[in-house]
Amino acid sequence: MSETPRTAFGGRRAVPPNNSNAEENDPPTVELQGLVPRGVNLQDYLNVTGVHLFKEKWDSNKVDHHTDKYDNKKLIVRRGQSFYIQIDFNRPYDPRRDLFRVEYVIGRYPQENKGTYIPVPIVSELQSGKWGAKVVMRENRFVRLSIQSSPECIVGKFRMYVAVWTPYGIIRTRRNPETDTYILFNPWCEDDAVYLDDDKEKEEYVLNDIGVIFYGDANNIRSRSWSYGQFEDGILDACLYMMDRAQMDLSGRGNPIKVSRVGSAMVNSKDDNGVLVGSWDNIYAYGVPPSAWTGSIDILLEYQSSQNPVQYGQCWVFAGVFNTFLRCLGIPARVVTNYFSAHDNDANLQMDIYLEEDGNVNSKLTKDSVWNYHCWNEAWMTRPDLPVGFGGWQVVDSTPQENSDGMYRCGPASVQAIKHGHVCFQFDAPFVFAEVNSDLVYITAKKDGTHVVEAVDTTHIGKLIVTKEVGGDGMKDITDTYKFQEGQKEERLALETALMYGVKKSLNTDGVAKQRSDVDMDFEVENAVLGTNFTLTITFQNNSPNSYTLSAYLSGNITFYTGVSKEEFKNETFDVTLEPLSFKKKEVLVRASEYMGQLLEQASLHFFVTARVNNTGDILAKQKSIVLLIPKVIIKVRGSKMVGSDMVVTVEFTNPLKETLQNVWIRLDGPGVIKPTRKMFREIRPNSTVQWEEVCRPWVSGRRKLMASLTSDSLRHVYGELDLQIQRQPSA
Repeated sequence: MSETPRTAFGGRRAVPPNNSNAEENDPPTVELQGLVPRGVNLQDYLNVTGVHLFKEKWDSNKVDHHTDKYDNKKLIVRRGQSFYIQIDFNRPYDPRRDLFRVEYVIGRYPQENKGTYIPVPIVSELQSGKWGAKVVMRENRFVRLSIQSSPECIVGKFRMYVAVWTPYGIIRTRRNPETDTYILFNPWCEDDAVYLDDDKEKEEYVLNDIGVIFYGDANNIRSRSWSYGQFEDGILDACLYMMDRAQMDLSGRGNPIKVSRVGSAMVNSKDDNGVLVGSWDNIYAYGVPPSAWTGSIDILLEYQSSQNPVQYGQCWVFAGVFNTFLRCLGIPARVVTNYFSAHDNDANLQMDIYLEEDGNVNSKLTKDSVWNYHCWNEAWMTRPDLPVGFGGWQVVDSTPQENSDGMYRCGPASVQAIKHGHVCFQFDAPFVFAEVNSDLVYITAKKDGTHVVEAVDTTHIGKLIVTKEVGGDGMKDITDTYKFQEGQKEERLALETALMYGVKKSLNTDGVAKQRSDVDMDFEVENAVLGTNFTLTITFQNNSPNSYTLSAYLSGNITFYTGVSKEEFKNETFDVTLEPLSFKKKEVLVRASEYMGQLLEQASLHFFVTARVNNTGDILAKQKSIVLLIPKVIIKVRGSKMVGSDMVVTVEFTNPLKETLQNVWIRLDGPGVIKPTRKMFREIRPNSTVQWEEVCRPWVSGRRKLMASLTSDSLRHVYGELDLQIQRQPSA
């Protein structure tokens, strides 16, 4: 009978990979150095009868370590900071003759030199940066210890043991899940790689469990709240499971650079069965539409319980879940939105828009795309692997766009390095630099095979980069952290530096040969509500004493927010005659019936206007996107807004469209107030209203928020939210 082949390590000193926090291999309870003489009972020596970890929410261990918000009954502490435990013995402890130590173990094959087995010695004084335990109280049969952990300690869930020395060997406590201890990154510790000195920023970027994500486009910015829920029951374990699923070696889990890079790969499922399946085709039959999610909790818990990727996500969902992962582990993080974000397929720092000779876009040659917006994350950490000055905020992006070292991931890339064009430093800086600092180049593809550069727009890409403000729901402009102002010497120097470091630029656009045309063209689109008609106004301006005739072309497209066109819903050609030094306006009516049938979930329309000046052959080109105004979900509450008291939440929606909405799902979420829940309505007729009531009992006091989303077969990206102030329970 053949045996199953297995890896043999007998002939070498190598230890099997230790890449799972969940797997265990308990140390022996007794380690004897020889035979125990007859009549000797090891139980007569010092024995541990109990261990107390002071792990209630109100205990100093959790309050001082800022872990009291975690809905988790285990002890959770931050590395590099002391915490207290108490050990009960069978008799009074005598330091002159009794010797014991605390041990922390993680994974299946613990080794002291890899930080997976940590023997903590009893010391007279604790030393900063080193593991140690100091007796701070000794009374009767117990001792109380202050334990100091290393600021470079592995982040994860440790098993704890107490080992007592006897003349015949070691007696060790048995495995007890009640003494398991989570150790997290510590932004409050100056020696930790994620140390952040501003208290308000720590409150926002580590402890805030509700965020605001911005979307839409630069001229019509929209926002929605997102429940990060990093303190909710089960989320910490789900985040550790992500690293286990990535088979990340435990010895690397104390390094925020490695942890964030693994996280950026694991949040998407592209090549590693990570958390979320990305989908941009508007077909979500086998899962949840990206716009329906209200937060990260359901996604992470479903991923851990099913052990399969969750369907579906788009960039803001990836960013929201990744933010939960980072904040939960203690790495300061924020979601960033880049408006007019370039996806540079050929890494030449240009978005090449190819035109036919008649001015229409050549879709076969145009491979680069400009996303209306793109969301990624920034994580705060030191970068000892880079020159001094490149620490601080690092771009990490979990949306699967381009391959990085064999996997779909991005970062961490230093924001400071990107601003100054130092794209030679790892990781993925050239791609991020192109996202925020590319040139938009219009090129005419001639029938004879030659290409002529018509125009260069150096300001369109990375028009605006924003994040949520500290301490409020408003928007903070952080564009200047990524790039110098257009036209400054420093901006041009940063671009030249990026090119020097090997980012190729295949087409020379400096000093485009074509002279500026005597005719200018621009257009405006009025703000429009979903389901209504609206007007687009094109303005032609003649700046010369000559008369001109123009042949113009308008194309209206339903687009994904990634800038990719789904379908053209409107096209119109017209001629314009311009008298000397005059202007002319052309109004084009866009009817609801033209776009409603093909509308995608973000209600984004893209217009492209080109015009040929017949007298000179000059080509004028402009493009703009608009996001239609979408109706909101209304949330109301009644009852006592107090911890532990019943409160009734009412969700209400009125269908403003002229068609019946079918298969309507409404989701409701509110960290600390109500667990994520949902309800289905088969249909909502035109102008009719549906209501849904849920009774909840808040368990977290302070400023809270309720969030709701609605999705249906024909209407998505419908949101609503309500700010609440939850009162504490009155003390008895």
